[in-house]
Amino acid sequence: GFLHYVVTDCEFNSSKLNDIEYTEPYYYNKLEIIRFSSSVGKFVGYTEVGIKNAERLNNGPEVIARRAQKESCCLSNVGIDVESALTKS
Repeated sequence: GFLHYVVTDCEFNSSKLNDIEYTEPYYYNKLEIIRFSSSVGKFVGYTEVGIKNAERLNNGPEVIARRAQKESCCLSNVGIDVESALTKS
């Protein structure tokens, strides 16, 4: 069988927006084919199919939606994680 999956991730050093990176890699059969990274600000393809899809996604509304994910998804959750870690240490 074939396996396709997406992992979203917020990596951070502090709760400041500039210190947060949102990534969304897409995998097919354990091979990363395309990735959105907020530090790059666009989709990057790693395979022939991924490169074609990155071009399509970077010219559509998907790239704008992913750029907003850093603030809407990561910022509030990172604040909760930082606060939780500080109160338990």
